[in-house]
Amino acid sequence: MSLNIVLLYGSVRRDRQGIRAARFAERRLTARGHTVSFVDALDVKLPLLDRMYKEYRKGEAPEVLEKLATMYRAADAFVIVTGEYNHSIPPPLTNLLDHFLEEYFFRPSAIVSYSGGQFGGVRAAVHMQAILCELGMPSIASSFPVPRVGSAFDEEGNELTPGAARRFDRLAAELEWYAEALKRQREEKGVPY
Repeated sequence: MSLNIVLLYGSVRRDRQGIRAARFAERRLTARGHTVSFVDALDVKLPLLDRMYKEYRKGEAPEVLEKLATMYRAADAFVIVTGEYNHSIPPPLTNLLDHFLEEYFFRPSAIVSYSGGQFGGVRAAVHMQAILCELGMPSIASSFPVPRVGSAFDEEGNELTPGAARRFDRLAAELEWYAEALKRQREEKGVPY
């Protein structure tokens, strides 16, 4: 079953290397037959959170928030790509996530974490799990940590580390299972929000 998957990438650093992991995830999901909407915090340039999307009157939210809300409501699942900053997630990713709430409900998420070192951002992934649960899009049990992200993929997201595609495909298969199950439930019972 083809799914609509939103991939959120939250780094805005000048020499960001995590974009390679995000592109890799996008390529693998597309190869599995899914429609992927790539949301890059650097491109959308959301202001620091002052008002959530839901706090605007209907039709008064900024255009970028309307566009994202429409995209998120159409999503079957989310993939979150996070670096590790001081053992947690980057501030632009928090800001990107916090503008919305109900639009995430009853949709599973998967975490791709990365770092320049050997741990692959797993400490950030642990924090990310709690945040995603609170937002109503709980993460699946599996995650995809990427150590030494600068040498794991090329600029276009092609695998340079043997076995990365196989590992990611296991994560994708688990996400698909949850996304299909929750999509059926949303269609049968509706989303109460």
